[in-house]
Amino acid sequence: MSKQAALSYKGKPNFTKDSTIAKKAKIPQKQDVLSSTIDSAELPVLDAEPLVDLRKYDQSWYDRGRPSWLVFLWWFVQAIAFPLSPHPFNGFRCWLLRLFGAKVGKGVVIRPTSRFTYPWKVKIGDYSWIGDDVVFYSLDQIRIGSHCVISQKCYLCTGNHDIQDPAFRLITAPITIGNGVWVTIDCFVAPGVQIGANAVIGARSSVLSNIPAQWVCWGTPARPRYRRQVNVNS
Repeated sequence: MSKQAALSYKGKPNFTKDSTIAKKAKIPQKQDVLSSTIDSAELPVLDAEPLVDLRKYDQSWYDRGRPSWLVFLWWFVQAIAFPLSPHPFNGFRCWLLRLFGAKVGKGVVIRPTSRFTYPWKVKIGDYSWIGDDVVFYSLDQIRIGSHCVISQKCYLCTGNHDIQDPAFRLITAPITIGNGVWVTIDCFVAPGVQIGANAVIGARSSVLSNIPAQWVCWGTPARPRYRRQVNVNS
């Protein structure tokens, strides 16, 4: 076809049933697909008998490590003194923790919104940082090495429950974090976990098992990805 003929064509395109646009027209709409999936799916059973009886739950064997009046006094002090203390007053917050039995090294940074269930079950090494909204759920021992960073919103959990026990029995296990570790923002560390020295845990990871030393890890569950390297000349 000549250039003049091509320019002079004014007709409308005649799409056949086999054309691309015709095929697109036959694709089901997203709402139709979702409705079909929901209609055909089996709904979960909600009213089955519970496998546990929480009336049988018994925590009388558990030793919090201090008398009840001291536990309540600590919770009161933490609720008032920690969040109201000025941001730079790390020494004051470290002093409070030591006053209630925590072992806190020198040069430690403790942010005002961090939380410690039982401080007498916590040990933090020299020059480590504990960020805002970090929770030390210290039903069991939590050990943090020196020069560690536990970033904001991390949750270190030493308590669990036996899901095979009809009485939902409490289980506790310690957490140990080696020197030079960085647990980055919003991570969960499970009971019984040990994190090797100089490891890094990526953001929003769930650490459910032991982590080898000097590895960068992330995921749920967290897995080693590559070995950490440090520029010694910097």
